[in-house]
Amino acid sequence: MNTTTATTPSLDRRRLLGASLMLPALGALGLPARALAADTPQGAILRQLEAGRETDIARLREWIALPSIAAENRNMPEGAQMMARLAREAGFESVEVVPTDGFPGVFGVMDNGAETTLGLYFMYDVKQFDPAEWSSPPLEGHIIAKPGWGQALVGRGAINQKGPQATLLAGLHAMRRAGITPPVNLVLVAEGEEEIGSPHFKQLATHPKVLPALKKCAGIFIPACWQGPDGEVSINLGAKGVVELELIASGEAWGRGPVGDIHSSNKASVDSPVWRLVQALQTLVTPDGNTAAIDGWFENVRPLTAREKELIAISAANTDEAKVKAMMGVTHWIDDLPFEAAIARQASQPTVNIEGLVAGYTGPGGKTILPGRATAKLDLRLVPNQTRAEAERKLRAHLDAHGFPDVEMKVTGGYDPTEVAEDARLIRAQKEVYAAMGVKANLFPRLAGSWPGAVFTAPPVSIPATQFGIGHGSGAHAPDEYFVIDSTNPKVAGMSRASLGFIELMYQLARTT
Repeated sequence: MNTTTATTPSLDRRRLLGASLMLPALGALGLPARALAADTPQGAILRQLEAGRETDIARLREWIALPSIAAENRNMPEGAQMMARLAREAGFESVEVVPTDGFPGVFGVMDNGAETTLGLYFMYDVKQFDPAEWSSPPLEGHIIAKPGWGQALVGRGAINQKGPQATLLAGLHAMRRAGITPPVNLVLVAEGEEEIGSPHFKQLATHPKVLPALKKCAGIFIPACWQGPDGEVSINLGAKGVVELELIASGEAWGRGPVGDIHSSNKASVDSPVWRLVQALQTLVTPDGNTAAIDGWFENVRPLTAREKELIAISAANTDEAKVKAMMGVTHWIDDLPFEAAIARQASQPTVNIEGLVAGYTGPGGKTILPGRATAKLDLRLVPNQTRAEAERKLRAHLDAHGFPDVEMKVTGGYDPTEVAEDARLIRAQKEVYAAMGVKANLFPRLAGSWPGAVFTAPPVSIPATQFGIGHGSGAHAPDEYFVIDSTNPKVAGMSRASLGFIELMYQLARTT
C-alpha cells in the first residue's frame, strides 16, 4: 500500500471516484485562487503542486544534467539507477533495475489497493547532442522566456521525454504530500534504449516479474506534452513502427575502390565507395525522394479505412495549417499537397529517411581525399500491416537484386506498428479527461513517429497502449529542446496544470468500465 504523509488526513477513495477532480472554472487551463483554496481533492493537490514547484523543477533539472545516451554508451548504469531512485521517491515499491542483453530497464509497482491498474511507460535515455549548436548549455536546464509560450526549461531530454515524465512524477509527489492515495494501482516500466530503436525492450516487458504485472493493466501510456498553439492535442489510435539501421559501402567489402582513404587525384582511375553508396540509396526511393521504391514495400500496406479518412478530415478542419508549418519551419508539403492530403500521407505512408550521411572529411576547409568507406544512417517508418522482420528482409533482398550485395546492412533496433481500438477503455478515458478540461482533442489514426507500443499491444502482453498529456514542449532530437514550465498562453498548460491532467486520467480510468 502506498504511504501518505502523517500530517494530512487521507481522503476516501470512493468519494474521490464519485466526481471528477476538474472544476468547470479550470476549463481555460488556469489555476484560479478559489480552486487552490477550495476544500476539495483538487484544491489540496493544486496547493501541493504550487508549494512543491521549485522542488519539481529542480528534480527535472537534475535529471537533465545526467544524460544517458545509449548510442554512445554514456551514463547508462547511472541513468538506470537514477530512474529507479526517482520511482522510489514518487512512491513506487519493489523497484528493480532489470538486466537485459543490452542496457538495463527499470520496473516498479505502486499497489494502492485499487480495482484498476494503469501502466506507465518511461524512457531514461536521450538523444546525442552537440553543445556548440545550442544557445544555452544542454545539460544545465536554463529557464528562458519563449515568445508565445511562456517560461521554458531548455535542455536535452526536456520534452523527449524527461519533462513530461517529471511532470507525472510531480503529480504523484503532490498526492502523497496531500495525503491522497491514487485511485489506481500503477505499474512502471522504463527502458534506456528507446533512442536506438528499443532492441531489448521486449526482454524487459516479458520478464517473469514484469509480464504478470503488465497483464493486469487496463492500458499503458507514455506521458506526452504536445499541445499546439491553440491548445489542441491528438489522441493517436496507434503509432508507426520503425527500423533503425546503417548502410555501409566500403572498398574492402566491394572489392573495388580503396581499402582506406587515398588522394582524390586517383579518382580518375579508382572507384569510389561513396558514389557506390549514393547509387544504392537512389534505388530505395522515387526520383523525388518522397516514396519508397524498395521491391515489394507496399505489398502488405493496409489502406486507410473509411473511419480513418473521416478522422483525418476532422483533424485537418480543426487544425491551423499555418501554425503547424511555422512550428515545423516548413513552407510547403510534398507535391504542394493540401493540408488534409498531407496529413493523410503522415498517417498512411511508410517512409525511407536518411537521418545521417557520413563519408570522408567533414571538417573546416577541404581535404582532397577519395574515402574508402561511406555510411548512411536510415530510419524506415512502418504502417499496418508491415512488420519489422518483413522490412529488413525486403530491404536486403532489394539491395542484392539491384546489384549491391556488398553494401552492408547493420540493423540497430526497431519494432512493429501498433494500433489501439477507438472504443478501448484507455482511449475513452482520455476523451473524457480532455473534454472535462476544455482541451480540444482530435482523434487521429496513428502517430507519425514511433515508440515501442507494439510490445504492449501484441502478445504476450496484449494491452492497449497510447500517449497522453497536456502542456507543451518542442525541439525533440534538435538543439534548444525545451519544455514549458509556466505558460503565458491561456490555452496551453504549464507544468502544474499538466500534472493535474495525468492525475485526472487516473481518476477517469478508475471510473470507466
